[in-house]
Parts: sequence; C-alpha cells; structure tokens
Amino acid sequence: MSNSMTFNPHKIREDFPILSRKNRGKPLVYLDNAATSQKPSTVINAVRNYYLENNSNVHRGVYELAEDAENHYRSSREEVAQWLGTSPAEIIFTRGATEGLNLIARSFAEPLLTKGDQIILTEMEHHANIVPWQMIAESTGAEIVVVPVLQDGSLDREILDKLLNHPRTSILSICHISNVLGTQNPIKEIVNEAHKNGVKVIIDGAQSVPHLKVNLRDIDCDFFVFSGHKLFAPMGIGVVYAKGELLKDMIPYQGGGDMIDQVSFSGTSYTTGVQRFEAGTPNVSGAIGLAEAIRYLKSIDFHQVDAHEKMLLESTREMLCDVKGLVEHGTVEGKAGVFCFTIDGIHPHDLATLLDAEGIATRTGHHCCQPLMERLGHTATARASFSIYNTMEDVERFCSSLKRAANILG
Repeated sequence: MSNSMTFNPHKIREDFPILSRKNRGKPLVYLDNAATSQKPSTVINAVRNYYLENNSNVHRGVYELAEDAENHYRSSREEVAQWLGTSPAEIIFTRGATEGLNLIARSFAEPLLTKGDQIILTEMEHHANIVPWQMIAESTGAEIVVVPVLQDGSLDREILDKLLNHPRTSILSICHISNVLGTQNPIKEIVNEAHKNGVKVIIDGAQSVPHLKVNLRDIDCDFFVFSGHKLFAPMGIGVVYAKGELLKDMIPYQGGGDMIDQVSFSGTSYTTGVQRFEAGTPNVSGAIGLAEAIRYLKSIDFHQVDAHEKMLLESTREMLCDVKGLVEHGTVEGKAGVFCFTIDGIHPHDLATLLDAEGIATRTGHHCCQPLMERLGHTATARASFSIYNTMEDVERFCSSLKRAANILG
C-alpha cells in the first residue's frame, strides 16, 4: 500500500492489477474514473477472503461463522462512519448513490412535502438526483425549481440564494462535484445559507469522496450519499448518511426481513435505527470491500491527490490548446480533474472509438445529465476523468491520440 509521505502515481498503479492489462492490444490508459474506479488488490483480496473464510448471512445467526460475518459487517459500518466523521448509527448501506437518493426521497421527503412546497435542484445534476424528485413532486404536489449553470460551469448563486430564501422552499438536493463539468460546489457555504432558512440539504457525493476528504460534521448537511464503485470499492454497495434526529422519524423504504421487530397478519412493527432501511440480505462482501477501500485511502494524502489530479487537468489543457474547434465545458477555478469537451464538427462517439483503438478508455454521451447537455447546447460530450493512478504518460498518450483522431475526423 502506498505511503502518504511519498505520493507516487506510478507506485500506486502497482496496487491496481487491471491497469497492467491491454486494451485493443495496447497498454491501457483508463480515463473513465467518473463512471467507475478500478480496484486495488487489497479490496479484491478482502472480498475474496470473505467468501473463502467468513461467508454467512448476517443478523441472528449464533454459530461462529455467522458471528464472524456479523463482526465484519458491523466493523465496516464503523469504518465508514469514522472516515466521514460521523456515527455508525447514521450510516445506511444501500446498493449505491441512486438507491440512496430514492430512499431519502421516499422515506424523508414524501411524508414531509405538501402541495406548493419547493424542491431546489440544479442544472448540473445527474439523473439520479432529478428523477426521484420528479416522482416525489408528482405524488405530493410539490414544485421543482432549478438553479441555472453559468457559462464557466459554476452555479448562479444569486438565483440559488433567492430560492433558498423563498418561504415555501423545503429541500435542496445538490451534487458536491459535477460528474460532467468537474465543478466543485461550495457546499459548506450553501448548507449554511440553506439552514438559515430552515431548508434541508441532501448532497450527492458520488464524485467528491474519491477526490476529497469529506467531514460531514464540518459540512453539517442533513443527508449525504455516495457509491462505493467510484471509491475503489466493489459495485453494488453505497452509503446514505442521515442526521440522527431526522433518521428516527423516517419511514422504511422497503419491507422484508431484518428491518422488522415483530410480524403478524394483524400488523407489523419495525426495528429501530439504520437496520429498518436495510431490508433483506445486505451486500456484506460489498460493505467489507468498501471498508477496505477506505483503509487503502487512509494511506494517501488527499491534498496531494487533489494537486496531482489538477496538475493532470492543467497539462491536458495545455497540450490540447491548439486543437482547432475544441471547447472545454466547465472552466471554473478549482474544479476537479474532469476534462469534458467537444470538437466542432466531430461526434464524440467517433473520437472515443479512435481513442479506444489506441488503448485509451474515455466516456462519451450525455453522462446521465441530459438537462445539462441541453444547457450546453449538445446532445453528447467527450470526457476524460482522472484519478490517483493516472500519470503524465497517460495524459501524453491521450492528448497525442486525440490530436491524431481530430485530424482524421476533421
């Protein structure tokens, strides 16, 4: 495992087995980290070892194997809570950020909202932070109001502040970092302003936790969600943080085993705490993998990560500044290591196909952000997104291959 005092992306790469494979016969350059991250050997081995040595269903088993699985599951929740600066009693395991946002919308927001109440979203939100709120608005009569994105990719704070001061505004649900633009929203400031007006704040942290050290006590948001698979952990595991005072009054999102106290055909009572939001057999191996990913990240200095990824972004900009017709989308200062772009007259899918032939994995399309694409005036963009294991060599290969592709297609 890498040491935080000697951050070295080349050394970190050795911890990720998949990065040594070929793509179309060429050495892999993986630049699709905003979609999902690769996994270090420690995480892969932790999941493998669970199935080799500890596999059992959790809750209620009294034999040793079940107790071992239960202990691993419990300690995983504790690891997540400690890393986020909060309590295990406020951490719900889900399948991912999408399920987390649906859970909050159904369990917290739907009973709270009435006709005419306002839900604030922004133009930069992922579909996962739009569609659940549209469903809730339809069922409750609440109204969705949208904060525009400015030309540089930042939010229109004047409109946001105005909406936060509206007497019928109840909820703000907002991404910490945009998966398209890389914009890092000033979340702490926004939360403070919202709370002055009694507005509850839900943060989609799917793009922030892999790049920033997040302390939820410091941010003071009401809810926070993220997915493990973007955080070097397995797919199918995610987290909802909910403030304890809000969690205790939330209704269960799904019914089934392990979220109950007593069941009879005359009625059912539910258990207390986070377990009433985890119906059925949980993803124990995923939780264990997530905890191991967090342990891995504890060895890495996030300040160095941030500086490294921003250096890769700036180098990409410099190397591509002479590409005719290239437009970067999202240029606000302090943005994350995401390079989203279009080239006039060239479809992003064609670019990605030629890059793929050179072993370079990027993402094209609407990135599950069709309202933002409409704002940008495109149906699709291309995106290269950086992580801890990307190097200057990756950037150089990406930029030289992109230039060749642009010459071929232009």
